[in-house]
Amino acid sequence: MNTDWTKTILPRRRLLDIPWRELWQYRDLVWLMAKRNLTAQYKQTVLGPAWFIIQPLLTTVVFSFLFGRVAGMGTDHIPHFLFYMSGLVVFGFFGECVNKTAITFTRNAQLFGKVYFPRLAAPLSQMLTNLAGFGVQFAVFLIGLAFYWAKMHWFPDPQHLVHLAPNWRIAIFPFLLVLAALLGLGVGFIIAGLTTRYRDLQMAVGFGVQLWMYASSVVFPLSKIKDSAYVALLKLNPMVPIIESFRFAFLGEGVVTKGDLAISAATCVVVFFVGLMMFCKTEQTVMDTV
Repeated sequence: MNTDWTKTILPRRRLLDIPWRELWQYRDLVWLMAKRNLTAQYKQTVLGPAWFIIQPLLTTVVFSFLFGRVAGMGTDHIPHFLFYMSGLVVFGFFGECVNKTAITFTRNAQLFGKVYFPRLAAPLSQMLTNLAGFGVQFAVFLIGLAFYWAKMHWFPDPQHLVHLAPNWRIAIFPFLLVLAALLGLGVGFIIAGLTTRYRDLQMAVGFGVQLWMYASSVVFPLSKIKDSAYVALLKLNPMVPIIESFRFAFLGEGVVTKGDLAISAATCVVVFFVGLMMFCKTEQTVMDTV
């Protein structure tokens, strides 16, 4: 009988030793965990997955009333629904990646203590779950876009001008989604690593993501800011070029340049790899602290 070991688990790894090959071998587990997350998230709820649609729709209605009607913030002749929905859909995906990745170690402590598998499988499976929610919300956005596009061409209203100009830049949409995922995972990895020692961060994550949203041109167009210094400062937020590029591609309005997007992409990649190294470092000793 062959008694050779098929797997060797070592307590320590080098800083840059990321188990990519091992993670690929556990791809079926990642998929199963993603389906489990999706099922458990809305288990014993009345509306179930309909919350994927209800949450952004309600937020869009509130933003349209408060910022569009009451505060009178312009949207560059873009219908309020499309303007706010476009920002909420993209930022919502990023925010969910941050929130769910940040609690990876505390949420899965019992599972991690009983069985071995690549710990990266947990946040990656959650990202796939978030991607499913994004897909539903993005479909709602596209339905709204088709409605206003038809209205603009077939039933124009001179008193309420609508300007929509989808263009070839839609082709970079997958790239924008990857950047949002990398940034969300990277920030989540960093917080997850720190949360094992500083539990206060777990309480502050949701609040911090909400503040981040208001600084990400979700509720206002950058074109309304006249001071170029403030615009440049806001663009240091890597989510701003991503959201502006998304709007520019699908709606034809957005204040973004190739340089802005390149800087944002570089920031997302750096944050992701810094967070990834921190996550892999923390997972080696996490069971001693959670």
